Amino acid sequence: MSAVPDGARHRRAHGARARPVAFITGASRGVGRACAVGLARAGYDLALTARTIEEGEAREHSSTIRESDTSPLPGSLRATALAVEAEGARGMILPADLLEPGELVAAVDRVESEWGGIDLFLNNARYVGPGHIDVLLDTPVDVIARHLQGNVLTPLEVTRRLLPGMLEQGGGTIIFVTSASGYTDPPGPAGQGGWGLGYGLSKAAAHRIPGILKAEHERDGIRSFLVHPGLTATERVTQDMKAFGFEGGAPVDVIARVVAWLADDDEADAFTGRNVEAQFLCHERGLLPGWEGPQPNAHPLVYDRSGATLEDLERELREA
Repeated sequence: MSAVPDGARHRRAHGARARPVAFITGASRGVGRACAVGLARAGYDLALTARTIEEGEAREHSSTIRESDTSPLPGSLRATALAVEAEGARGMILPADLLEPGELVAAVDRVESEWGGIDLFLNNARYVGPGHIDVLLDTPVDVIARHLQGNVLTPLEVTRRLLPGMLEQGGGTIIFVTSASGYTDPPGPAGQGGWGLGYGLSKAAAHRIPGILKAEHERDGIRSFLVHPGLTATERVTQDMKAFGFEGGAPVDVIARVVAWLADDDEADAFTGRNVEAQFLCHERGLLPGWEGPQPNAHPLVYDRSGATLEDLERELREA
């Protein structure tokens, strides 16, 4: 594999950087960390944002307003930076909180100043705090507002800040990690296999962003995607979510392989503005050899397969 993927080189025709740069939120653990390492292997340098700088830090991550949970979760920005550096990439540590949008905007400023620009924005982080799994009558509206700030408004501020630079350099890739909660109903109440309104409402709002970006900027070389990981075996799912009916899931490398494919494969251009069900696409395209594919769903969720395969897309275009 070349140091800089051909697709990235083509889309960076006006850039002066030796390697493309990816800006990832929520990079301290889970999907964000796996994607950072995967993109490092694909030739990217990584700007890494999250709240947790060092291992063992206490951060609020309770899913319910009924109690607090500040027990340390595995993972940190420091550990992710070391992992990407082990792949031969640079890793810039940028501590930031989604509820403080100025911190994320300042992080973009620093990356553009020190590294010359950003080629890929992976909006992976989400608000983690009380109210994620609480029924409506138990959820104060200000908690729902925090979900909207963290999951929609702050990512929009980041997008607005880095988009002009992408346009100036001739293109870029923007990927929003989405959720089935944004396009389908829960199988039960929050805490019984379902999720809270704040989470679903904010994910639904963010679900609309890549399509708007496609309409406004596809002709300018901006590629925008939604990626739905499905249930994934992250550190937080393992430590926090079993009590609420969620456990197991696909390896984080499934999503990392899909994000790397979207970043630089020319065939991925056909999915711009669409939703990609990561587990299905990874399995159908054989992106993670040896993985047996998605497990049968324990809940009757209806997946959004609109961007599942190129063959589906071609058929829809023929029938349109």
